[in-house]
Amino acid sequence: MEHEILSAGLDIGSTTVKLSILNKNNEPVYCSYKRHQSDLLNTVISLIDETPEKLKTTNLTICTTGSGAIDLSHKANIYFEQEVIACTKAIRTFLQKVDVAIELGGEDAKITFFDNASTDQRMNETCAGGTGAFIDQMAQALKTDAAGINKLSKNHKTVYPIAARCGVFAKTDIMPLLNEGAAKEDIAASILQAVVNQTIGNLARGRIIRGNVCFLGGPLFFLSELRNFFIKSLKLKPENVFFPDNAHFFVSFGAALLSRGNKITLKSLKEKFKNLKDKPSHKAAEVLPPLFANEKDYETFIQRHNETSAVKVKLKDVEGDLFLGVDAGSTTTKAVLINKDEWIAYSYYGSNDGNPLQSVVNVLKNIYEKLPYSGAHIAGSCVTGYGEALIKAALNFDHGEVETIAHYKAAYHFNPKVSFILDIGGQDMKCIYVKNGLINKIVLNEACSSGCGSFMQNFAQSLNYTMQNFAQLALFAKNPADLGSRCTVFMNSKIKQVQKEGASAGDISAGLDYSVIKNALYKVIKINNPEEFGGHIFVQGGTFFNNGVLRAAEILLKTEVIRPDIAGLMGAFGAAIIALQNKKSSTSLISKVKLAGFVCRMRNTRCKGCENKCLLNITVFPNDKTFISGNRCENVLQNKKVQSFAFNMFDYKYRRIFSYYKPLPLEKAPRGEIGIPRVLNMYENYPFWFALFTKLGFRVVLSDQSSNDLFNSGLDTISSQTLCFPAKMVHGHIENLVEKGIKAIFYPCIPYEVEEFKDVANHYNCPIVGSYPEVIRLNMSVLEEKGIKFLQPFLPFDNIRRLTYRLVEELKDFNITKKDLVFAMFRARAALNLFKKI
Repeated sequence: MEHEILSAGLDIGSTTVKLSILNKNNEPVYCSYKRHQSDLLNTVISLIDETPEKLKTTNLTICTTGSGAIDLSHKANIYFEQEVIACTKAIRTFLQKVDVAIELGGEDAKITFFDNASTDQRMNETCAGGTGAFIDQMAQALKTDAAGINKLSKNHKTVYPIAARCGVFAKTDIMPLLNEGAAKEDIAASILQAVVNQTIGNLARGRIIRGNVCFLGGPLFFLSELRNFFIKSLKLKPENVFFPDNAHFFVSFGAALLSRGNKITLKSLKEKFKNLKDKPSHKAAEVLPPLFANEKDYETFIQRHNETSAVKVKLKDVEGDLFLGVDAGSTTTKAVLINKDEWIAYSYYGSNDGNPLQSVVNVLKNIYEKLPYSGAHIAGSCVTGYGEALIKAALNFDHGEVETIAHYKAAYHFNPKVSFILDIGGQDMKCIYVKNGLINKIVLNEACSSGCGSFMQNFAQSLNYTMQNFAQLALFAKNPADLGSRCTVFMNSKIKQVQKEGASAGDISAGLDYSVIKNALYKVIKINNPEEFGGHIFVQGGTFFNNGVLRAAEILLKTEVIRPDIAGLMGAFGAAIIALQNKKSSTSLISKVKLAGFVCRMRNTRCKGCENKCLLNITVFPNDKTFISGNRCENVLQNKKVQSFAFNMFDYKYRRIFSYYKPLPLEKAPRGEIGIPRVLNMYENYPFWFALFTKLGFRVVLSDQSSNDLFNSGLDTISSQTLCFPAKMVHGHIENLVEKGIKAIFYPCIPYEVEEFKDVANHYNCPIVGSYPEVIRLNMSVLEEKGIKFLQPFLPFDNIRRLTYRLVEELKDFNITKKDLVFAMFRARAALNLFKKI
């Protein structure tokens, strides 16, 4: 070993660092794998430190690769190679029979197609949707990790359609499923299937994945069920699946094979990297001012904010009337119990674990247990937040109030001159303008939770830090990275960039503190002048417990703000004040005795009040009182008789187009079968084409009704990520006709529709509708492979005379005469005109 020259490959990815050392026979001598938590340099040094002593003094050649290696390799003067090239080298060396390699990493995804001597490599762009980071993010919604997702999915029964392109929209799909009682096993499986769909549909971009397929990268190595979903979706046979034992090290193997240049020992390499610590971390132009100049500056800041504190008293010492406020948030439950002087006797802040009702029940039980046996009682209650309606109905709270009013009441308690309130919670953001003691304007964030508490939480967990530790790193970071104010997914690409330039975890954490406030000011509020906020600015919500975010707000606003010591409890505190101010003669809140036996049942049903047929979630409480959610109107809640429309125009039109026409029996169709896909402009023109081909002696066969399964069947032939969904659906319909054994498919290109009105500005189709059959011809190789006659002529549908001549040309192989076609054309025009007049 001492005289043997080894080859080392160092793969510094978006989330991990891998070191592999190969001998002269290309056999692995040593492999190590570690998450870098955004501290690339120290992780690399640590990885070298952990190698056996004998290897540290052995001469070797080295090559670095990976998204995080470019800057480090340049500064250390070490040979660097692109990871797709390194991966290709490893596959061509160790897996020569592979036709396609699918590699998923922490925040990147790659597919490599091998064609004899050439390769076709495809990578994801800035979006990290459908990668390991996406799985980690979705796992948080299920209160588990990636391994938990894998375990849960093994027992799934149903797979739901979930968006994989963006984590924000994926959560939009997942949260309603959780709220409606969908099994976590099914949701976990749906997440993995979404990753498969993202890879096949968007990354392959229309090139079919076939032959021997190799699965590489951390997610595919550690998540067996993810591999199984790929195998099932790609319909791979066991002999076509290649999964090496060291799949997560393959890129570093390729780097080792490509290593060249001067020989070096790991000990010397470590010194090279240690010397880089003294060099500037990243570009000065992309650095923001430190949050705090020094510890004294920080201590002064803390002392100032500690001055705004709520008065507190021990629950065991209180007497008389008490008033309960509960804020049932989207991810957390907050509760505050106050006396008549608005002093806090009890408070609670914790996760609702996806069940806001049970969380409040547990809090209420805890309060009843701790209340003094005599002299104190709950005289009033109020609930606010995401779960207000459910909890008010279940536990008989006296009042329910919208969040904005509750937050204003709390801020007013501390300062009656409050002029602006910025509340940033886990998933939402509220901006409240106050003028002359009244709420003047309210601005809320929309669907995206970018810049909220979950935004910070996701990044902290992705770097393997607790939120508290991650926030602490930011306070004295010397060079906070300017990360902008983009959404969570796109922020990943910016973080990867500054990681490559050497930014520390503290610099990233501080940069995210700035990003949260920038998002609030410039994306949500769209501020022009900070002076419009007035001179008494309150910040509240759990996110502002992070002192870095609080400091960033003051820096960007160029003024001091007020953060009460109960910033995360302000909604509940305001609700308690509302309960006090609206005290009834007696409270209706559920008693301790009834709470002990409280149970509720849930069931789902479809509302039959109208044609919407909303999926209703019905919760039944012990007194047989019910709470209904999932409705789109209020009628079902008020037991009103909802107008039932006996005539559904959409359903009628659909059936009139596709079900009204009955195809010829095969024995009465001398020219055989011809397939027509149920897509795009066929939703208007199918009566014409059905009548035409039926008159010509064809049995017309339609593709099946659109469904998620039908869409997935054509997923691997879609060549564009940005294409509209109806166009993507065409691929599944063509595949459906192929599976039915149809040997001739008619799907014409129609640039112009019939001019229905004389004064119309135009009557041309959009480019997708008008020419998409050409895309099908060029991307669906199954048509040629199975010898299917695919007719996609460009036809002048707006000119019957020219259309007749063109069809004579295009249908000549079927021995159709002009006379036959003229008669069929009359029948087709009559069928279309009749349909249009109905």
